[in-house]
Amino acid sequence: MMLNNEDFIRGLPKAELHLHIEGSLEPSMVFDLARKHGVTLAYPSVEALAAAYAFDNLQSFLDIYYAGAGVLRDADDFFALTQAYLRRAHEQGVVHSEIFFDPQTHTARGVPFEVVITGITRALDEARAKWGLTSRLILCFLRHLSASDALRTLEQALPYRHLIAAVGLDSSEAGFPPVIFLEVFERARAAGFLTVAHAGEEGPPAYILEALDLLKVVRIDHGVRCEESPLLVERLVREQMPLTVCPLSNVRLKVFARMEDHNLKRLLMRGLNVSIHSDDPAYFGGYLAENFIAAQQALDLSRAELAQLARNSMRASLLPPAQQQAWIARIDAWLAAHPDA
Repeated sequence: MMLNNEDFIRGLPKAELHLHIEGSLEPSMVFDLARKHGVTLAYPSVEALAAAYAFDNLQSFLDIYYAGAGVLRDADDFFALTQAYLRRAHEQGVVHSEIFFDPQTHTARGVPFEVVITGITRALDEARAKWGLTSRLILCFLRHLSASDALRTLEQALPYRHLIAAVGLDSSEAGFPPVIFLEVFERARAAGFLTVAHAGEEGPPAYILEALDLLKVVRIDHGVRCEESPLLVERLVREQMPLTVCPLSNVRLKVFARMEDHNLKRLLMRGLNVSIHSDDPAYFGGYLAENFIAAQQALDLSRAELAQLARNSMRASLLPPAQQQAWIARIDAWLAAHPDA
């Protein structure tokens, strides 16, 4: 049976490794939860809130993102949020998801850490039982807050070490280099957490180097500005350091003026371990399949290249090698059954 490219993409087994669960909060759910908790919103309707999702840069997005997260109050809210994302992910061919969550966004409002993590993990357990969708949870520190605040959050996380695979670093990048969080990440690694970090989205290549050399990350989230340093690109190729790239996010936040200008295909052709992810899909116009489709259409990606991006997502995941290889074999079989016309 001949499949069009969109159906090929949706059926392609994929791992999503760069997904902020708070960024999957759709406008309709914002209003539902606001009604539940008696919260007065700054927008009169779902449509008005959705229309506000027009951003000039990362900070303009974060301002509305943190305001929206204020409707998340109890464990059932976090369960519903995560459940809704996982349902969409499953429908789009995601077989493994590694989800970021930002506890500081909630604990600062008086929501206990336990409430956040128990709601999220209940949905993760349900998706595994229902669909076989495996997952890992990654706690992100907010870099616009202090390192001491991040350390307090790390202490709160320790009783839940068995539920959290890694720690990361997100939020406003410009002006907040990774080195600020050196001690936090050293303590996290000593406690048994793996480490990842956002770098090279708005920040310069030097931030990617700090994440690699100081924070000892196992992958870089974004990393698209690496091309500004040829030596860094050579190192990323040599080490096969994963870059979790988010095409729709990059365009909506003006990292690239339009999708046709994105460097994803160029990085892939240069041998970097790049893969596609959705970042904050409720705000940026699409979940994982929509990111693949937009990149495929704008950059004329072949099915072989789409399959390589999916393989890279498995290779970059925190799954055991045997599970990675099993999914890569499924990707190869899908491509063999539905090659380029």
